[in-house]
Amino acid sequence: MSRGRPMARQRAVQALYQWQQAGHDLSEIESQFLVGQDMSRADVPYFQELLHKIPSDVETLDAHLQPLLDRKMNEVDSVERAILRIGTYELKHRFDIPYRVVINEGVVLAKKFGAVDSHRFINGILDKLSFTLRSAERK
Repeated sequence: MSRGRPMARQRAVQALYQWQQAGHDLSEIESQFLVGQDMSRADVPYFQELLHKIPSDVETLDAHLQPLLDRKMNEVDSVERAILRIGTYELKHRFDIPYRVVINEGVVLAKKFGAVDSHRFINGILDKLSFTLRSAERK
């Protein structure tokens, strides 16, 4: 696993938040981050993967999440929504990342960017989702 992935995820949360809030063009957001943010400790290709692939698969990712939520996806806090989408993307597509790492990274992101108890919410949702998307790994 790349040592720069945690920072790539942090930058992806920020970039996806911006995309969710303002709907700016992904290439424009990517350029802003590559030029205006310190990306020296980030796995830039992984940041780019998350930034571009999550929006292109957002309907499917949200469909996995919705049954686990107690409210509609658009009512979930924007930061939490970005973190959940990253975790869901990784659980669904990145089998090279163990499900426990995906969940832990989501919790870390929620503690850094989310509301006071959002890490508990993120942990619970991603843990439940891992039984569906990583059932073989969970056994």
